[in-house]
Amino acid sequence: MNKLVKVAGFLTALVVADQTAFAQQEKSIKTGDVPKGWHLLDKTKDGYYGISVNKAYDFIHSKNLKGKTVVVAIIDSGIDTLHEDLKDILWVNPKEIPGNGIDDDGNGYVDDIHGWNFIGGKDGKNVKQDSYEGARVYHMYKSKFGDKVDTTKMNADEKDQYKMWLKAKAKVEGDGSDEQVDLGRLRMFLTMAQKSDSILRAGMKKDTYTGNELDTFKTENGTQDTAKGQLMFLFKNNQMMETTNKEFLDGFEEFVSGEERKEEAKSKAPEDYRGEVTHDNEQDINDRSYGNPDVMASTPFHGTHVAGIIGAERNNGKGMDGVADNVRIMMIRAVPDGDEHDKDIALAIRYAADNGAKVVNMSFGKDFSPQKKWIDEAVRYAESKGVLLVHAAGNDAKDIDTADNFPNAIMRDTHKKAANWITVGASGDPQAGGFTASFSNYGKKQVDVFAPGVKIWSSIPGGNTYGNAQGTSMACPVVAGTAAFLLEYFPYLTPQQLKYCIMKSAQAPGVKVNKPGTDETVMLSDISQSGGIINAYEAAKVAATLNPSGNKVAPTGASPKPTLKNKKG
Repeated sequence: MNKLVKVAGFLTALVVADQTAFAQQEKSIKTGDVPKGWHLLDKTKDGYYGISVNKAYDFIHSKNLKGKTVVVAIIDSGIDTLHEDLKDILWVNPKEIPGNGIDDDGNGYVDDIHGWNFIGGKDGKNVKQDSYEGARVYHMYKSKFGDKVDTTKMNADEKDQYKMWLKAKAKVEGDGSDEQVDLGRLRMFLTMAQKSDSILRAGMKKDTYTGNELDTFKTENGTQDTAKGQLMFLFKNNQMMETTNKEFLDGFEEFVSGEERKEEAKSKAPEDYRGEVTHDNEQDINDRSYGNPDVMASTPFHGTHVAGIIGAERNNGKGMDGVADNVRIMMIRAVPDGDEHDKDIALAIRYAADNGAKVVNMSFGKDFSPQKKWIDEAVRYAESKGVLLVHAAGNDAKDIDTADNFPNAIMRDTHKKAANWITVGASGDPQAGGFTASFSNYGKKQVDVFAPGVKIWSSIPGGNTYGNAQGTSMACPVVAGTAAFLLEYFPYLTPQQLKYCIMKSAQAPGVKVNKPGTDETVMLSDISQSGGIINAYEAAKVAATLNPSGNKVAPTGASPKPTLKNKKG
C-alpha cells in the first residue's frame, strides 16, 4: 500500500497524457472545494453531506448518557506517537512496564505499550517497502504449475492454488485486459516533477512548501511559470493543496518504485523484504514470536491520518476533531509500502481481540490472499470476542462483487459473510466531485455502506501538522469512528448490532450517483448493500431504540433491511 495511495490512480492515468497538456491543463481544472472537516458536518445545517457528528452528540447529551472508553485498533503502517492530537489518546497496555525488556503480561509480546509491530525485527529494524502479493504467488507456484499440468489429478486445495496462480500469472505477465502502465513515461513525469520542484524551491527561497503556498507564488520568468503549472496540476488533481512538496514527491517516488518492482517481478522472484527483518517462519501461523514494539517506525503517514479521523481529541482547540470523543488508539503495524502478508494481518486481528479492542480499522487491501484461511479464522475469533472489523473497499473503481479484493468478509469454507464485518466505499460531496468518489470500489453485495472519503482533513506526522488525504482508506475510519462513538454510549451493543445501526440509518442521496470509474449514473442501492451514506446522528437514534437484550435487532448474521431516508437539498 503506497504511503500516499490517493495519488496512484491519477499517476497511472497520467502516463498516457501528453507532456505539453500536463503543463497547460492546470488553469482549467475545476475540482470543487469543501471546508476542512466537512465529513463531520450536517447537510441541513451546514450544507455538506457529512455524517452529522455535532447533531449526534447533541442527541446523546439530550439523553444524559455517560460515555465509556472504547479501544479501537488500527492495523496500518504506523502512527506518530508524539502528535499533539493523538498522544493523549493512545492505548496504553496497563499490564506492561515500558522499556524493561520483559513480557510482563505474558501475551508473547515484549514491551507492547501502544500496540505491536508485526513487520519489525527483534533487533529494532522495520520493514518499509515490500513486494506485491501477485508476484509472490506467481513465483511461489511457478515451478509447480509453470509446465503443463493435469488438473484432474489435483485435490481441492491444489485446484484453488492453480486457479490463484493462473490469475497471478496474468497479472504479472500481463494478459492485455488491463491498461498497462508505461513505466518509462512514468519515470519521465517523476523526473519532470522533481526538476520543477528544484526550480520552485530556488525561486521561492524555501525547501518546503504546500500546494496552497505554491498557488500564491508570483513567478518571475517563463521557467518558473512552467514549473509551477506542472506541479499545480498534480497538487490540484489529487486535492492535496495542504500537502508539502516533499510529502507529495516522496509518495510519487514510492509509487514509481512500486511499479518498477512489479515490472521486475516478470522475470525475477521478489526479494524477501519481510523475512530478512522478521526472521519468522511465514508458513507457520503458530510461529508468533516475532516483531517489535515500535509502532511509529519510519512510515506513519497513513496510520497517523487514519487515527486522527477516528479519534483525534475533540474540542481541544488543536488541529481537528475525530469522530469519537472517548477512544484509545491501539496501533498494530502490519502494512508496508507494498502488499501486506496474510499471516501478519491474521495475527494483528487476534492481537487486537486479545488486548481489548472492540473496533478494528483495516484501511488496506490486495488482489490475492494465499492464506485466507488464517484471516477467516482470525475473523471468527474476533467475532467470539465481540469485535467489529471495518474494512476499506479499495480504490480501483471496480465492482468487488466480481473482482477479488482481500481481505473480505466471505468465508472461504462456507462462502457466507462474516457478521462482524463492514466494508466501506468512499462518498464525496456534490460540491467537490459528486456523491461517490471516482476512485471508490463498489458492489451491491460486498460494499455495505459509503462514507466520506474525499479530501479528508486529519493529522499527519510532524507533531502538530495536518493535511488532506483521500481514498476508501479515509472513509473506513469514518465508519470505525462512528462505531466506536456508538459503543461509547451504548456499550452493550454487539458487533452485529453496531453494523445494524450503521446500515439501517444510512442516508440515501435521493438522486442517482456516478458509478465510479464510468459515466453511468445509478442509484446508490445498485452499488452497495445499504444504498446509503453513513450518518452518526441517525445511527445513534437507531442505537437508542435497542437494549441489552437485543430487541429490535436482526438475528446474528442476518443482513439488515434498511429503511433509507432521502436527503433533500
